[in-house]
Amino acid sequence: MRIGRIGRHLIAHRWRVRRIFTPRVLDHIEQAIRQSEATHSGQVRFVVEGALDGAPLFHDQPARERALDLFAQLRIWDTAHNNGVLIYLLLADRVVEIVADRGIDGKVGSEGWQKICRDMERDFKAGKFESGVINGIAAVSRELAKYYPPQVSGRNELPDKPVVM
Repeated sequence: MRIGRIGRHLIAHRWRVRRIFTPRVLDHIEQAIRQSEATHSGQVRFVVEGALDGAPLFHDQPARERALDLFAQLRIWDTAHNNGVLIYLLLADRVVEIVADRGIDGKVGSEGWQKICRDMERDFKAGKFESGVINGIAAVSRELAKYYPPQVSGRNELPDKPVVM
């Protein structure tokens, strides 16, 4: 357990998430997801969490492990073509994790996902949260479009609305 990390998480209140991810910004992110899903048949979810609370924090849960938990809780794995993708931001650590279902994960590979995460983190360090998320959604969507062209039915299996925790 790292004391510095605990301190960051204890002082990273939810107000910080609300200040950065205003309703207008969240609407823009939702629109970006909706528009991106018109270019492929994959499913994209965005989750931002201000800080870890309780047991996850005191057990020093890594952002990757937390993202995997949310991937399961939000049932992103439960898509017809196994092509759901979670973009997770843990704001207190300024870490982005991408968790992709097995149908797309092996095609893009961890290096491809990590590049998108690092590009987003670079934008966040510059204070460009909205554009960082929207650029990340676009990059994930380009990968999905390579392997999952849009379907005629255009059925949306998962909500486009960002999740704020």
